Amino acid sequence: MFDGQWRAAVERSVDPVGARLARFGVTANALTVSGVGAASVAAVLIGRGRLGWGAVALAVAAVPDLLDGPVAKATGPASLRGAFFDSTADRVTDTLLLAGVIWYFIDEDRGHVAMVPVAVMAASWLISYQRAKAESLGLEAKGGVMERAERLITLGIGLIVPGALLPVLWLMLALTLITAIQRFALVWRRAGAAERPAPS
Repeated sequence: MFDGQWRAAVERSVDPVGARLARFGVTANALTVSGVGAASVAAVLIGRGRLGWGAVALAVAAVPDLLDGPVAKATGPASLRGAFFDSTADRVTDTLLLAGVIWYFIDEDRGHVAMVPVAVMAASWLISYQRAKAESLGLEAKGGVMERAERLITLGIGLIVPGALLPVLWLMLALTLITAIQRFALVWRRAGAAERPAPS
C-alpha cells in the first residue's frame, strides 16, 4: 500500500536529505549497517520488556532505513551489491524485531502466545519471497495492505500503546496473510497473461 500511494511523496521529501548526506561522504551501506545496529538495540529492549524504549529504538532504526535509498540514488547508478545488501539487511532487521517480541512473551511466561510473532515472521518472509521470486521471473509483486513499512509502523504502535502488542500482532498476521493472497493472485494473473500466446 505504501509503495503505491505514498512512496513518491516521501521520496520527494527525503531525496534532498539523501543528496546532502552523500555530499558529506555518508554511504548507503553505512546507513544500512547503522539501521541494523539500531534494530538490534530495539530487539534487546523489547525482549527485556522495555517496550516504550524499544519503540524509540525502532523509530531510530527507521531513519537510516528511510535514507539509504536516497543516498544511493544521489551517489550514481544503482549498485547491484548495494541493492542486495539493503534487501538482506531489511530481512535481518524484521527478524531481529520479531525475535525481540518472541523473547518478551517467553520471558513473560505467556505460553503459546509467543507463536503469534513467529507466525507474523513466517508470513512476512512469505510475501518477501513472493516479490523476489516474481521479480526473478520478470514480473512484479509489489503492493498489498500490509507491506514492510506498514508492519513497522503497526509494530511501533503496539509497543507504545499499553496492552496493545498482542492485538496488534494478530492484526499484523491477518493483514500480512491477506497481502500474501493479494500478491499470489497478482502474480498468477500476470504470469497467465505473459504465457498467453499473442494474437496472430
